[in-house]
This record gives sequence, structure tokens and C-alpha cells, in this order.
Amino acid sequence: VQLQASGGGLVQPGGSLRLSCTASGFTLDRYAIAWFRQAPGKEREFVALTRWSRPSTLYADSVKGRFTISRDSAENTVFLQMNSLKPEDTAVYYCARGSQWSQHRNDYFSWGQGTLVTVSS
Repeated sequence: VQLQASGGGLVQPGGSLRLSCTASGFTLDRYAIAWFRQAPGKEREFVALTRWSRPSTLYADSVKGRFTISRDSAENTVFLQMNSLKPEDTAVYYCARGSQWSQHRNDYFSWGQGTLVTVSS
């Protein structure tokens, strides 16, 4: 039972990346799946959240309008489309599984290994 995050890399400011979070051993549809990020020397912070029931998505103010979270049941995968990237988006991005509609990292009990996103010219 695990989450596998991928898709990170180096991108210039204003560019785009799509992160993937693929589940194995369980069905994503039954859980809230969130993305968090952690920049060097900072706390891990909430980025976006999705679930099947409504409301189905939630975003941190810092990414609203630039990031889109979505899920593909057939692939058992959650995506994070990141557009108009800024240097301050640089961080390790983690996906996490939880049973509550929550922005608090302590409410998530299963985490992927993280994927590094670097926004720099």
C-alpha cells in the first residue's frame, strides 16, 4: 500500500509542470488526496485537496488560479497541474492520503516519497 509521486523537475518562471500521484494497494476514490509542499527551512504546507464528494477540490490561496488538482479513477492517480510557476513554488511536493476533508498535515496517514520542483531561470 503506497503512494508514488512523480513529475518534478527544473522549470523556468512562468512555466508549467504536471505532478502525478499514483496509488497501489488501495483505491484513491475512497479517500481525500492532498498535495503538500516543503521548501528548505520551512514547514510542510498545504497546496491542494481532492475527493469525490462535493466540494471536490480545495486550494491554498497561494496557488489558487494557477494550480489544478484532478483525479483519474481508471489510472488510480491524482494529478497536480501547475501553471505560471514562480520561484517561491520551489519545494519538495508530497501527496498524501487521508479520511477527512482537511488542510492539516496531521490528518493524513499515508504519504508519498516526494518529488522536487525547482523554479529558476
